[in-house]
Amino acid sequence: MSFTEQMRTLAKPIWDAQLKHPFVKALGKGTLPLKKFQYYILQDARYLEELARVFALGAQRANDPDTALRFAQLVEETIVVERGLHETYGKQWKLTAKAMRSTPMSPTNYAYCRHMRSVAQTGTLAELTVVALPCAWVYCVVGQHLLGDGLPPDNHPYGDWLKLYGSPEFAEVTQFMRTLVDREAKVAGKAEKDRMMRDFLTSSRYEWMFWDMAWREEQWPV
Repeated sequence: MSFTEQMRTLAKPIWDAQLKHPFVKALGKGTLPLKKFQYYILQDARYLEELARVFALGAQRANDPDTALRFAQLVEETIVVERGLHETYGKQWKLTAKAMRSTPMSPTNYAYCRHMRSVAQTGTLAELTVVALPCAWVYCVVGQHLLGDGLPPDNHPYGDWLKLYGSPEFAEVTQFMRTLVDREAKVAGKAEKDRMMRDFLTSSRYEWMFWDMAWREEQWPV
C-alpha cells in the first residue's frame, strides 16, 4: 500500500462523512438553495487565492525542473480555470471579480487557509504537497461520486461545477500530487511522515468543515 493510500485509509471516516453531508447531496441533486451555493462560491474564491500561493511555493521548492513546471502550471490552472468558474457564477449574480475578492473570509475558511500557509512556509516539499492534497483529492472523489449516474442534465443549476470537478483533467491534478508525495515519502524520516499524516487528516477535516460552513452560512459570532 502506497503512502497516500495509507493516508486515505486513515481519513476514510472523514471522507465518507463528506459524501453524506447535506450540502454535497443537495449540490449533486441540484436542490441546494442558491443562497448557500453563492456563499460557498464566494468563500471558495478566497480559498483559491491561498491555494495558488501554496502551489507557487511548491514551484520554488521543487528539486527538479519538471516538478517546478507542474506546480507553476497548477498556479495558472487554479487562477484561470477554477477561479474562472467562480467568476462565471459571479457575473450571473452581477458581482465583479473585485467584489468577490473583497468578501470577508469566514472563520473556518480563515483557519483552513492559515493551516495551509503555516505548513507550506515551514514544511518540506512533501508536507507542502500533502497539506493541499485533500482539496484536490476530495473534490475529485466528490465530483466523480456525484456524476456516478452520468453527466448532469442541461438545466442542472450546478452542472458546470459538477463537470469540472468530475472531469478526467481534474483527476490528473490529484494523480500528480499523489505521485509526488509517494516519491518523497520513500526517503522521508518517521518524524516527517508523522507530520504528513497529521496534516493530511487536518486538511481532510477542514474539507468537511468547508461544506458544513457553507451549509450553515457561517458568520463570525462577534
